[in-house]
Amino acid sequence: MAIFSDPMLRKRIFFVVGILIITRILAAIPIPGIDPSAVGARLQGGLFGVLDIFAGGGISSFSIAMLGVGPYITASIIMQLLTVLSPRLKEMYQEEGDKGRRRFVQYGRILTLPFALLQGFAVLTLLARQNILPHLGASTLLVNLIIISAGTMLMMWLGEQINERGIGNGVSLIIFAGIVARLPTTFSQFFVTFDPSQIPMLVGFLALSLLIIAGIVYVTEAERPLPVTYAKQTRLGSSAGFGASTYLPLRLNQAGVVPIVFALSILIIPQLAGQLLATSSNSSLQSFAIHINQALANHWIYGLVYFLLVVSFTYFYAVVVFDPEKTAENLQKNGAFIPGFRPGNATAEHIGYVLSRVTFFGAVFLGVVAILPIVIQGITGLTAITVGGTSLLIAVATSLDLIKKIDAQLSMREY
Repeated sequence: MAIFSDPMLRKRIFFVVGILIITRILAAIPIPGIDPSAVGARLQGGLFGVLDIFAGGGISSFSIAMLGVGPYITASIIMQLLTVLSPRLKEMYQEEGDKGRRRFVQYGRILTLPFALLQGFAVLTLLARQNILPHLGASTLLVNLIIISAGTMLMMWLGEQINERGIGNGVSLIIFAGIVARLPTTFSQFFVTFDPSQIPMLVGFLALSLLIIAGIVYVTEAERPLPVTYAKQTRLGSSAGFGASTYLPLRLNQAGVVPIVFALSILIIPQLAGQLLATSSNSSLQSFAIHINQALANHWIYGLVYFLLVVSFTYFYAVVVFDPEKTAENLQKNGAFIPGFRPGNATAEHIGYVLSRVTFFGAVFLGVVAILPIVIQGITGLTAITVGGTSLLIAVATSLDLIKKIDAQLSMREY
């Protein structure tokens, strides 16, 4: 009850709840000219099941927010990757303070619009080619593209309002709300088709889910303390000095749920492209698309690519969040050092070495947990497990992040 005893924190929580209610309303308003009840049931699992995670059920309901925050996530990934290639963007993001970060985020917002238009065109065209949607004329297609792109921009803005005026990560919470909103439908479908002979398998899945949740919590909270000592300082007119010893907490999973979201966003691109080009009149493009579709349809190839992407993004985001060179520079400026290592380059190299080893275990664990549902699906043939496993990962990681931020707010107000 301490959460609601603080007026400011209570206001932030209610603001987040209000924004999430608005996102669920947007996800229920269909785009014009389409009957969601007639075609929504044909979009279960596969590529559209993954897209539906980011859209919070907006794909299956053909809502004005049917793309959700997917294009914004893709734009953010591109901007983060460009910091590696462009020293100017890296300086803007890491060294120019709040002003530089605001400009960096603004570039991501601008990039979201073309991604929303491209992804919206790809999804609508693909659905029409698969006869899931009726044929859309040029004018109807253009109107729907404008509507769903505007819906994406509105969802992006709502997520940023959560970041600024609420608590937690806005994008992750919007995805989390979509996952939670789908639970009643999922349970009702399960009990309608329930077969008593599946009870042993159900118990096994529940036990595995609990183990995965416990593992995610353990790895997310685990950290490797790196000892830091502050040099003794002499006060004016006194020979007495004082120093302090503390540590840098290097978490096994610095990135949280971000690598999973990034990996899924990247995997969507070749899947969409492959299915669109499969009906191309150009034989070379058609052959290339068929090979892509066949490769990604193989659970083991898809799982391997997914695993490598999760591990790569975990390493990449860990370096972005915890830059060894910048950390070593800040330690030196504050008169601190790591025992046994000279300030400057030696300290940066040591931090980078420890960070890479710690991140390795976190990245491998996150990758294994991410592909575990795919492996089970390949063995059992149950197609709903992949999407359910991904949803579980996102939901648990987002919940942990929200709890930590609420605890931080309570501690800050207490002090």
